[in-house]
Amino acid sequence: MKLGTPRWWYVKNGGPAPLTRALLTPLSWIWADATRRRIARTTPAIVGAPVICVGNVTMGGAGKTPIVRELLLTLTQRGVNAHGLSRGYGGRLKGPTQVDTSRHTAKDVGDEPLMLAQDFPMWVAVDRVAGAKAATRWGAQAVVMDDGHQNPSIRKALSLVVVDGETRGGEWPFGDGRVFPAGPMREPLKVGLSRADAVIVLLPVDMEQPDFDLLVEFGDMPVLVARLEPAAPVPKGPQVGFAGIGKPWKVEKALTAAGCQLVDFAPFPDHGEYDEATLKMLAERAKVYDAGLVTTEKDWVRLPAKWREKVTPWPVRARFDDPAALEELLAKVGL
Repeated sequence: MKLGTPRWWYVKNGGPAPLTRALLTPLSWIWADATRRRIARTTPAIVGAPVICVGNVTMGGAGKTPIVRELLLTLTQRGVNAHGLSRGYGGRLKGPTQVDTSRHTAKDVGDEPLMLAQDFPMWVAVDRVAGAKAATRWGAQAVVMDDGHQNPSIRKALSLVVVDGETRGGEWPFGDGRVFPAGPMREPLKVGLSRADAVIVLLPVDMEQPDFDLLVEFGDMPVLVARLEPAAPVPKGPQVGFAGIGKPWKVEKALTAAGCQLVDFAPFPDHGEYDEATLKMLAERAKVYDAGLVTTEKDWVRLPAKWREKVTPWPVRARFDDPAALEELLAKVGL
């Protein structure tokens, strides 16, 4: 059984579960040291095309995949043959495999690669070096890697760290700074930022500017602001929403902010599989309210085919406040 993201991870000061955090802290030291050692002893491979890594320093829910999509779109519009690369988390195929939406399912390649492959060439590979090299053999002039900031195997032309910039309601993207499993960090913040070329702060569309205290965390690093915007109207009428992403509560807030008439919302673990019993439960819940079912695009691709007809996907896109700043970063690596 997959566990959901603990919401107490994202409390900056005076968070709940102090005993749990204290007991998990020694495991955090082991995790951080193992990450540091792995990065230090690995010589990155050159794969034949510039690799742009879109990663983060937390365990999930930062919004990497929408940024990957926007980068692939930007590069494609500039005439660059850009391919995406993912580990394919949740899929059974080890790769390198180019995702084929006509025959692959999320069980084969993972939900995020399947979603992105609707618009761009996508590869899944547990061995990222092999995946990137396969992409270049098929003509990729640039590879955009979804996740992998802590993966030292590939020489990266550009390392971008995505940060969830929503700091309202007492939430803080880095919690109290503790490393997994005592907190949300994959590694200490300063350590992770030391290998990054820029930070992308991802905001909800209704939040005007990032928190000043958050920007202070990044020192003199380049910071780009992007916003998660609806790519389609919300479905009309009452809706029961559900989502299995890193921070499912943000989907509930986003749907409500976009005007969706949510009568109920069910959170699920990130990348979790929806079995028949769960989907029937959701359908029965919707029936009580005479409501429809709505979920994220990422969740929708994980649904069995017969259930996709019964659930409305709600896509979102990342849009940069300053597209020229992004283009300047790409130009520095020849793209």
